Amino acid sequence: MNAPARRPPVAPATPPAKVLIAERLAIGHGRTVIAADIDVAIARGEVLCLIGPNGSGKTTLFRTLLGLLPALSGAVMLDGRPLAAFGRAALARRVAHVPQAETSAFAYTVLDLVLMGRTAHLGLFATPRPADMDAALAALGTLGIADLAGRDAALISGGQRQLMLIARALAQDAGILVLDEPTASLDLGNRVRVLTEIRRLADRGIAVILSTHEPEQALAIADTAAILAGGRLVASGRVAEIVTAEALTAAYGTAVSVEHTAGGRLVVVPELPPRGTDRRSRPEEDP
Repeated sequence: MNAPARRPPVAPATPPAKVLIAERLAIGHGRTVIAADIDVAIARGEVLCLIGPNGSGKTTLFRTLLGLLPALSGAVMLDGRPLAAFGRAALARRVAHVPQAETSAFAYTVLDLVLMGRTAHLGLFATPRPADMDAALAALGTLGIADLAGRDAALISGGQRQLMLIARALAQDAGILVLDEPTASLDLGNRVRVLTEIRRLADRGIAVILSTHEPEQALAIADTAAILAGGRLVASGRVAEIVTAEALTAAYGTAVSVEHTAGGRLVVVPELPPRGTDRRSRPEEDP
């Protein structure tokens, strides 16, 4: 009996090229170092979730990756070139920033604000072209909020406002999206909507970096994660290997466990004392 023909070995899939890389980065303000020895990278189609306690440097890292703050040491590379090699307009065409939900003192419509994302593609004092209007409307449609185009941006809900800011970044037509706590102050339903849309954007090929105070969000939508704490990068890599009970307990200084739900999802559970066990808050019982 002849031996079955051997199949040729299947070559491993080539990992996607990283479009934004930080190497041995030190971040801070002036001569004050907030965190150092930071190595993170992201490819198109990936979600990188940055987590860590207050004051760990998440926003400062984002501002450094956006070129708004200089690196104190190390390097940030964008598309294989140093970040400093890009002018402001060229950088804005590649990296879009979504800040925490903001309000405006001026009476802009939702479409007006999303159209502002086209500024990087316009010359000085230029007015939006039909193509810019099409890009803004397409961004609203992508996020399912095209019906809000004519609404006063100050009168929509928090979740709608956050989606509007993401739409503004999409209209910018950048391949990298940086979101600073995109679900802060949102209710449960709006958090789910925003996170769902962020994952969909990554699945369309956009590189997404977001920060959050909720590690479960990394487990839900991220491919990779990085933890900042104590002035350094504690860990970075594939999300299931990084967002662990041990790493989170060390970073936040409070005991947590990472557990599976009945549906197979991973959730982060803080280890709170059972109700009624703290006798210090209860009146003394009679002997």
